[in-house]
Amino acid sequence: MTFQRRIMILLCVAVLLAAVGVLAVVRAASRAEEKNQTRAGGPQVSRGEVSLSPGGGQRIVFRNMAWGPHRDELATVPADAPEGPRTASGVSCLRFHSAAGTGICLQADQGGVQESYRAVVLDARLKEVSARPLAGIPTRARVSPGGHLVAWTVFVGGDSYAGTNFSTRTSLLDLRTGAFQPSLEDFTIRKDGTTYRNADVNFWGVTFATDERTFYATLATGGQTYLVRGDLAERTVTTLRENLECPSLSPDGTRLVFKKRVPGLSPDAPWRLYALDLASMRETPLAEGRSVDDQVVWTDEKTVVYSLPGDFGADLYAVPADGSGTPARLVTSALAPAFLG
Repeated sequence: MTFQRRIMILLCVAVLLAAVGVLAVVRAASRAEEKNQTRAGGPQVSRGEVSLSPGGGQRIVFRNMAWGPHRDELATVPADAPEGPRTASGVSCLRFHSAAGTGICLQADQGGVQESYRAVVLDARLKEVSARPLAGIPTRARVSPGGHLVAWTVFVGGDSYAGTNFSTRTSLLDLRTGAFQPSLEDFTIRKDGTTYRNADVNFWGVTFATDERTFYATLATGGQTYLVRGDLAERTVTTLRENLECPSLSPDGTRLVFKKRVPGLSPDAPWRLYALDLASMRETPLAEGRSVDDQVVWTDEKTVVYSLPGDFGADLYAVPADGSGTPARLVTSALAPAFLG
């Protein structure tokens, strides 16, 4: 054996040993991270299959906020065991919603040098159906009850609804036809019985009706916010009421739960949750006394779920939608839930 051949063999052995060492360190770090998460009281999370298909029992799919190798991934738990072990999907989302086997995932785009985001439509197996670049930071996402429409809102300036220095852009996509509405600002606005135009118009917080045509959303203009009802076929929105933000329509289509600015509260935490009966337009305050900066999700006809700050970023809470009861923490270390079943 020549000297050069011996050197080559030694170099190959050294590279192989180094690779084995790196792999061992990575595995050890991952195990240590998971153990630290468990010791800290965090939920157990393991990789597995996550489905958005209807049926298969009631379950919750959400963005996992627990520290560890599966943070920010979509994860699932049974609805009757919300604090049980989680199954993580490997698909990361900043905002998420799902209905009827369709998912919308607003995520960071890892392909570019600069920070950017995209909206990804997912099928029931969490496979990418289509994707579009986003103009700003993801904040809201919704799928229609029939799974045919998706909507999302991004911040294109500022970072909080609490202040006044922000702008939003809300887009809608019809999966049946591929028709894409880049901005609700292109719709005709009917305010106080007349057509309204203003350069400061912003929309956010879409929620869909079961007819897959009607939607509700927030319109901001002139320093005020309004509840609007939209018609996709006519490309119109009509103002219904002042001081409503991030509405969420009940499964039976009769009520909205929304956040409302309450005079006298801190400008940094100004909101309280209210329910609105669409037939009588009567408001009912919900039992949650903390400021909720979220668009709630209905679990059924009686209960809504929303996020509040928690030890790992956010926790999910539930409260009756009729003003009774008391709020209760439902899932720790979680955000952007969808209730499937």
